[in-house]
Amino acid sequence: MPVNANKPDLWKTDTRASVDQFNQWFMQFAPQAFRETRKKTIESVEQGLALTKDLTTITPDIIKANPGILPTLRMSTCPPLARDRLIGLADSTKNFVGCLEEGKLPRLLSPELLEEHLGKITRILSRMLDVDIFPWMEEKRKPTKEERYRSSTIVADRLCGAVAEPIVRNAQEKRQLALIEKYLTKRGYKLKPHPAAVVLNEMEPGTFCFRMNALVKPPNAEGRMVKIPIDAVIQPRTAQLPHLPILIEAGCRALHPFRALCEKGG
Repeated sequence: MPVNANKPDLWKTDTRASVDQFNQWFMQFAPQAFRETRKKTIESVEQGLALTKDLTTITPDIIKANPGILPTLRMSTCPPLARDRLIGLADSTKNFVGCLEEGKLPRLLSPELLEEHLGKITRILSRMLDVDIFPWMEEKRKPTKEERYRSSTIVADRLCGAVAEPIVRNAQEKRQLALIEKYLTKRGYKLKPHPAAVVLNEMEPGTFCFRMNALVKPPNAEGRMVKIPIDAVIQPRTAQLPHLPILIEAGCRALHPFRALCEKGG
């Protein structure tokens, strides 16, 4: 039986402390993480405006050369288009649009089909541009510097709003891993990479590592191994090898119970 797994009454104090700590962090640092991402996004949107000549020229060639601007263009329409909505309206495919949003062109697609898909996507985007936040479009003039910045801010807010939860979750994950490293280092543990090819239960006692891909054989899988990403792996100092280390997934609030596990395990 894992340490305290059958004693939920012992979790309450740690759980309350963990929730209080998360709430305190969220109020203090989550807005900062969002603002930093928003600032970078504004710069990206401004770049997209420059590439499309302030959205007056949205062509297949531009997207071919800069596929990563597609999220900016999706958030520049009225209403803003979710990825799946754009796929449906343009009669495209999830793989095609997904590749573009990752900043690359789909492989193994003929030039004719590539041009056809991009043509349908650009026609939808051009038709649905939100002229209320790009007033120069209807007036057929160049935007002022203030107008361009204001419009970029609105589009950036739309982009950040769509990914607000991941932004905060990523910041929270960094915080958690930093807390783990500080806690373990203070107690004499050493940060040491553990190659995935090495058997997990042979990990050196008194060491820990982050972002590890462990090779695991799923139940009923005939000889097939899969990689399972693990945020933090800790081998207690008192472990007698072979010994399965403590595995932690970041991203949730419950880090305080880890302390009890580590102390019990040495």
